Amino acid sequence: MQEVKYESFFDGVKACIPTVLGYMGIGFAMGVVGKGVGLSVLEILLMSVFIYAGSAQFIICGLLAIAAPTSSIIVTVFLVNLRHFLMSLSVAPAFRKESMLGNIGIGTLLTDESYGVLVNALQNEKQPTLHWMNGLNILAYVSWILATVLGAMLGEFIPNPELFGLDFALVAMFLGLFLFQVEMPLKKRTKQTILVLASVVGSLYLFMWFTSAEIAVIAATLIGCFIGVVTHNE
Repeated sequence: MQEVKYESFFDGVKACIPTVLGYMGIGFAMGVVGKGVGLSVLEILLMSVFIYAGSAQFIICGLLAIAAPTSSIIVTVFLVNLRHFLMSLSVAPAFRKESMLGNIGIGTLLTDESYGVLVNALQNEKQPTLHWMNGLNILAYVSWILATVLGAMLGEFIPNPELFGLDFALVAMFLGLFLFQVEMPLKKRTKQTILVLASVVGSLYLFMWFTSAEIAVIAATLIGCFIGVVTHNE
């Protein structure tokens, strides 16, 4: 098997290809949902360009459907997307030699999926370059925009997206990213992944009893990050 390279822009594009299939399914479903709540194709395009967050865009559509106030939409999306700050913070040391502008570019386009691919590379003791990261992020960004616009344009011809399994696309993608971590050959990494996963699931379940879903997600994320940091150097 040919060794995966982590150097050029094209190497990053190739690393992103497996997640593009998931982006197309999720993005298409997002376009269908957006169109269903009354958004125009242009509005869905602008949402994907400037917000670029699948979960946040689905949440916005749901809140628009129930005529939620603008303030609640802004606060909810901020809380849900706060995890991107933590993801960017955790991989920042890998790019400390890059310029501030380069790091801002990486953080701006970093998603759950590209973060998963990047972490998999780092756990394999690889050192991705800025060019590689740009290739990974930009292909994901363009794929998401195209998928949501196609969903908005063709969604009216698909009254029930669940018939094609589009509702499971997001779950399937995250399962694939998780398996990349579990299948690591080093027992240390596998143990660490299981500990982090258990802490996130347990704390999420606990906090859901007495806080909102948004607060529970943030608390579970912080606890998972803390466990990951503590067990990293054991």
